Amino acid sequence: MFGFRSLIKFKRKKPQKDIEPQEVFLDQLAQEKEAELGMSEKKLEVPVSRKILKAILLFFIVFLFFLLAKTFQFQILENEKYSALANQNKFIFHSVIAVRGVIYDSQGEQLVFNEPSFDLILDRDKLPEDESEKMRVLKEVEEITKGNYDNLDHQTLVLLETKIDDLPGFKIKRNEVRYYVQGSTFSHILGYTGKVSDEEYVGRDGLEKSYEEVLRKNPGKTRIERDAFGNLLSKEIISLPESGKSLVLWLDSGLEKKIEQVLKNILQNTGAEKAVGVALNPKTGGVMALVSIPTYDNNLFSKGADQEALANLLTNPQEPLFNRAISGLYPTGSTIKPLIASAVLEEEIISPLKKINCQGKIIIPHRYDPETSTEKQDWRVHGLTDMRKAIAESCNVYFYTIGGGYKNQEGLGPSRIKKYLELFGWGSKTGIDLPAEAKGLIPFPDWKKEVKKENWWDGDTYNLSIGQGDISVTPLQVAASFIPIANKGTLYKPKVVKEIVDSKKNLIEEIRPEILRQNFINPENLEIVRQGMRMAVTGQGSPYASAVLLNSLPVGVAAKTGTAQTPKPDYYHNWITVFGPYEDPEIVLTIMIENVKEAMVVALPAAKEVLEWYFTR
Repeated sequence: MFGFRSLIKFKRKKPQKDIEPQEVFLDQLAQEKEAELGMSEKKLEVPVSRKILKAILLFFIVFLFFLLAKTFQFQILENEKYSALANQNKFIFHSVIAVRGVIYDSQGEQLVFNEPSFDLILDRDKLPEDESEKMRVLKEVEEITKGNYDNLDHQTLVLLETKIDDLPGFKIKRNEVRYYVQGSTFSHILGYTGKVSDEEYVGRDGLEKSYEEVLRKNPGKTRIERDAFGNLLSKEIISLPESGKSLVLWLDSGLEKKIEQVLKNILQNTGAEKAVGVALNPKTGGVMALVSIPTYDNNLFSKGADQEALANLLTNPQEPLFNRAISGLYPTGSTIKPLIASAVLEEEIISPLKKINCQGKIIIPHRYDPETSTEKQDWRVHGLTDMRKAIAESCNVYFYTIGGGYKNQEGLGPSRIKKYLELFGWGSKTGIDLPAEAKGLIPFPDWKKEVKKENWWDGDTYNLSIGQGDISVTPLQVAASFIPIANKGTLYKPKVVKEIVDSKKNLIEEIRPEILRQNFINPENLEIVRQGMRMAVTGQGSPYASAVLLNSLPVGVAAKTGTAQTPKPDYYHNWITVFGPYEDPEIVLTIMIENVKEAMVVALPAAKEVLEWYFTR
């Protein structure tokens, strides 16, 4: 009965669970068995040692400190970095297309265009993660493009557009590519652009380089905000696109083409390989033409161009990329004589009417050994010769005498020759708005001693007086130096660009003519020089006038020829500079043909053909 009552009491306390009588009985049996085996007082739990507890506690403290340190690092020390990364994930920036400025000649003919170009762009992060799928995509793209992702041709573009959805990681992007009209004709003036990033091209040569800041485009930007699932939240214009400004040149593209054609014909007929033609406006200094042969096609530097042809261009031993008009350095030969005459008149060393007996040579005694002498030759006997005749016939003896002095006639000497040549712009850059212009050299005694470790002799002065020896100038310097002779006193800085305009040809800025020097030679003295150059064409009073071939031109012109010796035996640089019309000049033309065999006269007929076309078109 006791067990049953107990059961009833227990049941009242915890009514949620019924205990059966057999369970009580079994429990009692279990207790008795434990007592029999001696297990009733034994514990199954094993207490944890204090060392282990301390180790666990230390681990949690270190772990908590690490978490706090990382939180401090991310939230405080590297907040800006991770905020920027977060924004990159949150915001996507897209460029808005703008175009580079273009270039026009003086008549408004467009010489440079921006043509649409389509490129295939790879985003490696978006390639498939599965290696086999990634290889499939890359292989298919290679088969379609043949490895050329830039400036896709029409057939490749169409094929890619049909398959682009099946090529994750790739997208087609529209760009602009520079196209140069008749690239080889204008390449030394216009230059070309080169790639500096996937989206940006900058000027590498010519006007593209020197006017980079004007021509440069500034693409606009839009900011697209997305959530973590890629859903569009907002779209904001950060900056508006701004296209580059455009250039209007002084260039007469018809004249440029004519000079190039004439020079190429001359080279083909003579076997010479290199030539230069420069035409300037004597009223402004504007560059009307600037031809350097051999030339090159600047379209080869555009995206997707013929890479083999480009490689051949870069390794061509004739150096077609070299602009000989502004960077080539040459002795001038007799082209120097009008400048020497101007200097002599300004220094009042000789009257323009005084006649010197030019018998084809001068004999120069050695300053230390009278029995030893040197002969300086002329190209012929001229007889009694005054200044105008000396210019017209290009008499060497006359200019030896007034340049270096001879017998009782005082000469300029090297210092004064250098002074006046520098006044005319030789020996320094003209400042033309094209890159890579050369400075040139006017030799003088101190230079020779320092550089060549040799003394300066009288023969050096005589050579300098007729444009021989170590003197070297650019064809552009020669043309520019005749501007003050043509316009009676003003030396202008040569300029290629006339105006800066917007995309609708509205004037933004006018590039005004820049006077470098004025009235540094008395106009009366310049007039004597002009008359001598005119006599070279008309032949009046000068039986051996050097440029009478030009007397048949439809307008009167004045000219000075030149033949300069070269290190190559029996080869000469052939020069001519002409300005006209004589009374009111509108063009100064300099032509130089390199390494002409046996002093053939080739620059003169070239100038005649060009000017006939120019004055009758």
